Amino acid sequence: MKIDRQQFLQEMKVRKFIRKGIELYFEKKEQENNKAVLEEQKLRSIIRDLIKETATPDNDPAPAKSTGINVLEDLLKKIIPVLEIDYKKLTSDKRQRDSFRAHIVKGVEDVLAPPKALNKAGEVEEEPVMEQEDEIEIQVDSDKPEDDASFIDIEPEKKEEPEEPPDEREAFGIGDQDETGRNIAFESFKKVQSAIVDSWDVLSDEKDQELFYDYLITNLKLYFDKFENDLGGVTEPTTDEYEQEKEGDPAEI
Repeated sequence: MKIDRQQFLQEMKVRKFIRKGIELYFEKKEQENNKAVLEEQKLRSIIRDLIKETATPDNDPAPAKSTGINVLEDLLKKIIPVLEIDYKKLTSDKRQRDSFRAHIVKGVEDVLAPPKALNKAGEVEEEPVMEQEDEIEIQVDSDKPEDDASFIDIEPEKKEEPEEPPDEREAFGIGDQDETGRNIAFESFKKVQSAIVDSWDVLSDEKDQELFYDYLITNLKLYFDKFENDLGGVTEPTTDEYEQEKEGDPAEI
């Protein structure tokens, strides 16, 4: 079958036009991917800067202007390594780590809520002690022999079955969070709870207490972000074309 020259030239123009369109498409996709990569790098840079600003350095820095911050720094040196080890055990599902994070932060808020409330309330007024009145014995006549003071009961007392103690983890838990993350957080929090309360009790100045509390919660969240990044929480951007090439099924043009 012969194709005349005019038809052949027309077909070549169409093919050239199609190739040009495909090239423009992939150039646009590449630009979008580059933009996404740059945005991710910018985000990582911001996170690194935040961590550097709040991280506890190995060497002893000059003391901060606030006693509350100095006390907090000593506390972080004690509790952050413990929390990191337990957080990084949870590798099956990110929901476990999210649950761990939420329970630790809530645990800190709950354990410091009573002393914070006492500070705001000030001195608690003591209730007046009521003078004890002379006791008046009242005798009540009864027809039951067992109510008589001389009656000796020989029947064994019925022992009530002991109630199972409540699960402390249930009280510690947050309803909609993963239970494995809750359980690990419960055990982890028991390791650091006393250190947190002891550090708070050292402070009596209201401003120091406020800075200590606010920066404790902030630093816990920042360190959990850091731990998640250490586990590879930030995923690399990809494209449908790349996934097809990787699977050995390149897109047909």
